[in-house]
Amino acid sequence: MVSPEQPEGTQLLLEPSNHPAVNPFRAAIVADGIPAASFEVADLAVTYDRLRAKGVRFVQDPVDAGAVHMAVLDDTCGNLIQFVQIKPD
Repeated sequence: MVSPEQPEGTQLLLEPSNHPAVNPFRAAIVADGIPAASFEVADLAVTYDRLRAKGVRFVQDPVDAGAVHMAVLDDTCGNLIQFVQIKPD
């Protein structure tokens, strides 16, 4: 998976989920609220607004979390994905 805005940027490889351990593991980390992946973004508010406008459902709206602002979305495949914006010093 590659961003159309940055075709030479970071790539994300999604592994198959047909191993019998995947579903119980995924369910347990989602139940505990643990994201499967975390991505740093330059501007969380812009990212959040852009994704919400496309219909993405966030399970955690942007919050102040110490050294970062963060939000968590449901990827519709059973995973939580976190976005963080590091606060300037």
